[in-house]
Amino acid sequence: MSNPAGTADLSDRIASELPYLRRYARALTGSQESGDRYAIATLEAILQDRSAFSGEVRARVGLYKCFHAIWTSTGQPVTDAAGGAAARAHDLLRRLGPNTREALLLSTVEELSIDEIGTVMDTDRDEVRHLIDTARRDMEASVTGRVMVIEDEPIIAADITAIVEELGHEVVGTARTRAEAVEMGMRERPDLILADIQLADNSSGIDAVNDLLESMPDTPVIFITAFPERLLTGERREPAFLISKPYKEEQVQSAVSQAMFFASTETLRA
Repeated sequence: MSNPAGTADLSDRIASELPYLRRYARALTGSQESGDRYAIATLEAILQDRSAFSGEVRARVGLYKCFHAIWTSTGQPVTDAAGGAAARAHDLLRRLGPNTREALLLSTVEELSIDEIGTVMDTDRDEVRHLIDTARRDMEASVTGRVMVIEDEPIIAADITAIVEELGHEVVGTARTRAEAVEMGMRERPDLILADIQLADNSSGIDAVNDLLESMPDTPVIFITAFPERLLTGERREPAFLISKPYKEEQVQSAVSQAMFFASTETLRA
């Protein structure tokens, strides 16, 4: 017998977790467009087979398990590697072991437990720990660059700066307002930008980044926000890299290491 009430409940639980699947898929691909395509493919697969949600599996874990099955069978980190920035990212990512980036993101940014990651990847706890350790070692040693921080809270800015510098990157400066950010970015030409959404004078970090990306379109950007779901709707141009406030050190480390592999990012409209 069918169970409409149960199906509706599962649909609601999946819908509530969908923004975070978008975040995960975008971070893997380095692109809003490509990441969201994988998210849609995952939903289409779930319509045909809901077995990943059997038992006591959390909706988020089941959702990521379905995604992972598609990703490992058809996924490519960069869909167009004909040349330039995409080719560079593809070459760097190709050097990493399979499932290492995925395990690190699931552990740090998505905050899944070791057991839950094992469920997603259909492997055991020891292998999950090995994948995470390998990812940290390989990614932190692969790419370094110059980073600009856009953050109006001095303590948070200093904390982010310390985390970034511990990874071996150079922080070229911290901006507190849109105007400061644009001036600093145009002068320093950073390899990566970390930006808060709301700045000191009520200006927008999104606007500051959009101003900069007009002349620096290949610069990856990580947005930091207390309300990530507002920037993970899939309804407009949204970030490829996003971490939540309050953040953990390992989340910033992972996001920075992931973003440094990509030499392009999505622009936002406020």
